[in-house]
Amino acid sequence: MIKTGQQMNQKQSQQQRLSPQQIQYIKLLQLPTVALEQRIKDELEENPVLEEGESEDSFDELEETEWEEQKEEELEPVDQNEEIDWDEYMQNTEYDGENYSGGSSYSGGGGDESWRDLPNPYHESLLEELEHQVSLLDFNEEQKLIADQILGSLDHDGYFRREIEAVVDNIAFNHGTLTNEEEVEKVRKEIQQLDPPGIASRDLRDCLLVQLELMNDEKGRDDAIKMLRDHWDLFEKKHFKKLKKKLDINDEELQTAFDCVTGLDPKPGAVGTAVDATSNYIEPDFEVYYQPAEKGEVEGEEEGDFVISLNNGNVPPLRISPRYKEMWDDLKKKKKSNKQTKETKNFIKNKIESAQWFIDSIRQRQNTLMNTMKTIVALQEDFFKYGEGLKPMILKDIAERVNLDISTISRVVNGKYVQTHFGVFELKYFFSEGIETEDGEEVSSTEVKNAVQEIVDNEDKQSPLSDQAIVKKLKKRGYKVARRTVSKYRKKLNIPVARLRKQIM
Repeated sequence: MIKTGQQMNQKQSQQQRLSPQQIQYIKLLQLPTVALEQRIKDELEENPVLEEGESEDSFDELEETEWEEQKEEELEPVDQNEEIDWDEYMQNTEYDGENYSGGSSYSGGGGDESWRDLPNPYHESLLEELEHQVSLLDFNEEQKLIADQILGSLDHDGYFRREIEAVVDNIAFNHGTLTNEEEVEKVRKEIQQLDPPGIASRDLRDCLLVQLELMNDEKGRDDAIKMLRDHWDLFEKKHFKKLKKKLDINDEELQTAFDCVTGLDPKPGAVGTAVDATSNYIEPDFEVYYQPAEKGEVEGEEEGDFVISLNNGNVPPLRISPRYKEMWDDLKKKKKSNKQTKETKNFIKNKIESAQWFIDSIRQRQNTLMNTMKTIVALQEDFFKYGEGLKPMILKDIAERVNLDISTISRVVNGKYVQTHFGVFELKYFFSEGIETEDGEEVSSTEVKNAVQEIVDNEDKQSPLSDQAIVKKLKKRGYKVARRTVSKYRKKLNIPVARLRKQIM
C-alpha cells in the first residue's frame, strides 16, 4: 500500500562555513606571482587605508606598530559587530579567477622599475590589419559588404567556415543589397591572397594550396600542389609508395615536396591572437638550487644545502596608513559623536579590518607556499640535485606533511612554476602515481612518460614503433607497462600513432 502525506523529521548535521578571511586567503593562494601583483594593485586602489610601506617595511613589522596596539584596544572583533557591511567587504576583496596579464614584471632585483607603470604598446589586431589591406583593394560597395561579412566570420585559426548562402542572405536582409554565392567566393579568394596568406580558407587543404600557389618557384612546389590537389587522402595517411607512383617521383623528390608543405602555416589566423612575445612568458614563483658542500667542509657522505626562495617579484611591502590612525585619534577626542562622526568611524574601522585581513592573507599565503615547496623538495631531492629520478608523489603526501587539506595543496601547485638548474617546471610536474618496475621498486609515471618520449625520439622514422613495440622496449628498461598505458601516455605527450610519425628519409 502506498502511503501519502507529509512528515517532519529533525536531523542534526555538522557544517563548516568559511569566514570571509578564509575565503580571501583561498583566493589569494591560487594566484601565481604575476596575478598577485595585479591583485595587490587593485586592493591598493580600492582601500584607502592600505598603502605601500617604505623600502624597509615588512609585513611582520605591522604587529609591532603603535597602531596595532590601538586597534586591539579600540576596535571590536569584526565578527561581533553587526554594523559592518559584509557585502561591501566581499566586493572589495573578491577575485574572480581572471588571469591578469596587463602589466610586465621583472624578476631581478634593484634598478629603476618606473617603466612598469608605462602602458603596453598598441598592436593592431589581425582583423584591423586585414580591414586595412581590404581597403586598399579595388572593391565596389557590394564587394566591400561581402568582405566585411567574411572578415567578421573568421574563426580563431583564421578559417571561414560559415555557409556562403548565409552571407548572401545576411547582406540582402541587413543592407538591401542582392548578391550571389559566386561573388562571395570571388571576394573570399581575393582575401586569401592577403597577409597572412591562406586567411579565410574553407579548410586545411584550401589553406595550404593557396600558400603553395603564392610561392615563387620553390623547389618541390609543383609536386606539392599536385599532391594536395589530386591526392589529399594519400597525403593525409602518408602512403608514400602510392604517392610516388601517382606523382611519378622518387624518394628525394617526395621528401622535397613534403618539406615544402611542412613549412606552411596551417593556422594563419593564430598570429592575430598571439600575445606579444615580451609579455607572454612564464615567471617562476619559486627558485630552487642545490649547493653542494665545499671540499673539506664535510667528511664522509656528500652534503649540501637547498636554496629555496619565493619570488615576490614586484609585490610591494604593505601597511596600514598612519594617516588614518591620526584621523581615528582626532575622532576619539571629540566629546560628542554625531551621526557623521559615527559613520566616519565605522568607515575607517571597516577599511582597517579589510586591510589587515588582506595583509594577513598574503603573509599566510607566503608561508603556505614556502612550506609546500620545501616539502616537495624534501620528497624529490634526487631530482633537484641531478635533474632526474622523480619519485611517485601525490597531493596527499604533501598535505599530510604540512598539515593542510588536499584541496589547499591543489590550489598551491596549480599554475605555479619553479626555476631549477635543469629548467622551469610546473609544480604539477612533480606529482604522479607510481609504477612498479621489474625489480619491485616504484618509479614515477612521469619518468615512464619521459622514457616513452625518448624511445619515440630515437626510433627509425621510416618504420616508427607501434605501441606494443614501445611496451617491449620499456620492459627491457625494467618498466612493467601495459599497451593501453603506453597509448594513454603517448596521447598526453601529443605523439601521433606510428603511421602518422612515418617520414621519408
